[in-house]
Amino acid sequence: MSVQKDQDKFFLSISQGEKKPFDFLRVLYDGCIAGGAAGVVVETALYPIDTIKTRLQVARDGGKIVLKGLYSGLAGNIVGVLPASAIFIGVYEPTKQQLLKSLPENLSAVAHFAAGAIGGIASSVVRVPTEVVKQRMQIGQFKSAPDAVRLIVANEGFKGLFAGYGSFLLRDLPFDAIELCIYEQLRIGYKLAAKRDPNDPENAMLGAVAGAVTGAVTTPLDVVKTRLMVQGSQNHYKGISDCVRTIVKEEGSHALFKGIGPRVLWIGIGGSIFFCVLEKTKKILAQKRHSKAETQN
Repeated sequence: MSVQKDQDKFFLSISQGEKKPFDFLRVLYDGCIAGGAAGVVVETALYPIDTIKTRLQVARDGGKIVLKGLYSGLAGNIVGVLPASAIFIGVYEPTKQQLLKSLPENLSAVAHFAAGAIGGIASSVVRVPTEVVKQRMQIGQFKSAPDAVRLIVANEGFKGLFAGYGSFLLRDLPFDAIELCIYEQLRIGYKLAAKRDPNDPENAMLGAVAGAVTGAVTTPLDVVKTRLMVQGSQNHYKGISDCVRTIVKEEGSHALFKGIGPRVLWIGIGGSIFFCVLEKTKKILAQKRHSKAETQN
């Protein structure tokens, strides 16, 4: 009975914020700051691995993987990653809290999954053009982000910046939803077992597990997204289903898992860094707010 009471108390604190009134603007602000910081740190630290993954996925059989210019396009990409990550977590956090209040306590996973998908949709307007420019630069099509944007629009129209948008959503919506859901559920389980909040190394460990598992499961979706985004005006693939059929026919079904090694490594380490920085930043913001409130009183 005591264990059940502890569980009830825990889920009550999660779903109702320990009876504190819900401050939408504060949660939105904290989410944007924490998300932006986490996104930039991860992107800067792991960009070379992402570049290798992209080049592996684009290479046809026998193609040579170039290891030069692994940071190509980083500066321009961060310009997009910062607002995209800020929007993603900025939308995710208040959406998650509202859903946790509205749904039964035993459906917390549904709240996390849905909030992750909604955050992904909101940030996709920034993330897709950023991803298109980044991947074109990673494979050497353009030398700078401004040139990439200018030439893509000139040659393919504005819609060229949203090349592969459908496949991006097909990959990133389930990815965002699954990763956030796994991470949040792992934290819930850990907090119940340890009877305390995870510390920074533990948040990093939980984030790594969530990222690695999600990265492996969604690799085929990532391969399709990459092929559609980098094909430009060549139109080698006519859409998502045609891309899958063509890859399997010409290269075999194993080609759908190209780059799975660096992808799992990248996203596993990325998840570790992202969620550790995210939780740490949220904690710092909360501490600063508490100190300011005490000073005013």
